[in-house]
Amino acid sequence: MTLATATANGTPSARIVLLKAYDERGFVFYTNFTSRKGAEMLENPKAALVFYWPPLDKQVRVEGSVSPVTDAEADLYFATRERHRQAGAWASLQSQPLDSRVTLVARVAEIEEQYNGRDIPRPPHWSGMRLTPQRIEFWHQRDARLHEREVFTHTGSGWEHMLLYP
Repeated sequence: MTLATATANGTPSARIVLLKAYDERGFVFYTNFTSRKGAEMLENPKAALVFYWPPLDKQVRVEGSVSPVTDAEADLYFATRERHRQAGAWASLQSQPLDSRVTLVARVAEIEEQYNGRDIPRPPHWSGMRLTPQRIEFWHQRDARLHEREVFTHTGSGWEHMLLYP
């Protein structure tokens, strides 16, 4: 899915991330809080998601607030990751300048050696974020650009539904 965030002063950025869970509380993905996206979400806890399926001519747009998942949720998910991905979460200084790939590979090897024969714990700077939807739009492409758009907006006590012109 595409995740869009913005700095406190409104400078936007977007990237593709993996959706790892969803339920009635929202959509969950994981990140390094020292990364650009992590820092942006911590300073401006609003974000947007876009799911797009070209073969189906459909997309879903979600806007809402973001907040960290619980430590228990993050620990549980981290334990399911492959070991080399766990080591990578420690080794990567995500979004910081890197002099060469050799440095990154060496950092991963150091983490692997440090935890040789032991479980790799979740780094304190790595966790999940949950986007709690406040607005969801379903878009379906139609001929002559007469697309169908349905919007659901959370009112606090429920969801309000409306159609939008394309």
